[in-house]
Amino acid sequence: MPLSVLYLHGFASSVRSSKAAFFADRLAAHGMPVVIPDFNEPAFEHLTITRMLDQVREALAALPAGPTAAIGSSLGAFVAVHAAAAQAGWDLRARIDRLILLAPALDFGRIPFANLGDAALARWKESGRLDVFHHAFGRTMPLHYGLYEDAGRYDAARLSLDLPILIFHGTRDTVVDPQVPTRWSAGRPNVRITFLDDDHQLLASLETIWEATFRFLKIDHTSADAFSG
Repeated sequence: MPLSVLYLHGFASSVRSSKAAFFADRLAAHGMPVVIPDFNEPAFEHLTITRMLDQVREALAALPAGPTAAIGSSLGAFVAVHAAAAQAGWDLRARIDRLILLAPALDFGRIPFANLGDAALARWKESGRLDVFHHAFGRTMPLHYGLYEDAGRYDAARLSLDLPILIFHGTRDTVVDPQVPTRWSAGRPNVRITFLDDDHQLLASLETIWEATFRFLKIDHTSADAFSG
């Protein structure tokens, strides 16, 4: 059965990001259809984790029956692990059966957003609006407090996932501390983590990531040696 792929972009990114385009082109060349939900729609201002998960469920519903790999970048990786955990309650024929996480923000909702202090968080809550720079759109845009409030409902540390998971993280990442995926992968034998001499974007490491990704996507994940070699 052919493998489908979901690519989940990060915060203030887009379906046209460098990594999204890279993976879409490479996977398409090998006959793997790629679907990239646009988390900026219908409005970036009202982004929430719950809305993102709803979009992932809709994207899965549109895919043919069979195995699906999810590639998540930063906040998209946080959504990917929660989607994989939640899908047991989703009546869908397409199923996420493996994950690739790029610089995963697995502590999202557990730490102050964008390193905001208590006073700044209080102002954001009171006003309901925080101006943030959207890298994909190249301008400052408002963001509703609902994102931070909603994110508190989701804790990646509590998730129980038995599917194969690859993590790639830059040792020079200043957005997501490399200790975040290290702590998360501890005690999870189904997770393999690779640290790269790169920053949060991982753009200098895409060829290395692709080589490992392609081998991973060709794996029969039901095999006992899925993480060998």
